[in-house]
Amino acid sequence: MPTSALILGTGGIGAAVAEALRARGDAVTTLSRSADGFNVTDPASVARHLDALETPFDLVFVAVGTLGAPEKKLSEIDRDAMAAVFAVNTFGPALILRHAGDLLPRDRAATLAVLSARVGSIGDNRIGGWYSYRASKAALNQIVHGAAIELARTHKQARVVALHPGTVDTPFTQGYADRHKTVPATEAAANLLDVIDGLAPADSGQFFDYAAEPIPW
Repeated sequence: MPTSALILGTGGIGAAVAEALRARGDAVTTLSRSADGFNVTDPASVARHLDALETPFDLVFVAVGTLGAPEKKLSEIDRDAMAAVFAVNTFGPALILRHAGDLLPRDRAATLAVLSARVGSIGDNRIGGWYSYRASKAALNQIVHGAAIELARTHKQARVVALHPGTVDTPFTQGYADRHKTVPATEAAANLLDVIDGLAPADSGQFFDYAAEPIPW
């Protein structure tokens, strides 16, 4: 039978993952703010939309995120701007993960993958800057890691992971991607699905890049 997947966020990467899954015959449900009013910064919106779904899913892919205005130095930090980045990148996925126990099956293998970013790695940070985005993703990584520990008690075969997609050619990366090698969203989606398909329960709680290489926390 086709795999059932839930894609939360249908920007460049989320839409490409949904398209790739449908192309291989999987049953795909999507939720986004633009199409469905799914607002990850509003707990009531998250609960209303997720509680209305026919669950569980074999794959839940969380692709929500925002960049904000990356700070180049400490003096550029703005409390309100930082709070807005955290609201989407950290609090939003956390509100989704509150429902993970119902979104994932208990009796078979399933994956909950959350888009993170290598710049959220504290161990890999060698150039500084980007304080709000880095910190929001580092906090997200901690939440994903903790969720994996908790869900392992009830969902023995679940794989709960944070994933770095690389620098993808989408509107999200416009304005800074000229300094980085980019890949099309379709290629990024294929890479991420290869990683997801290769996960084992022992990989739950870890942080991987698009080539299935572990990233330091």
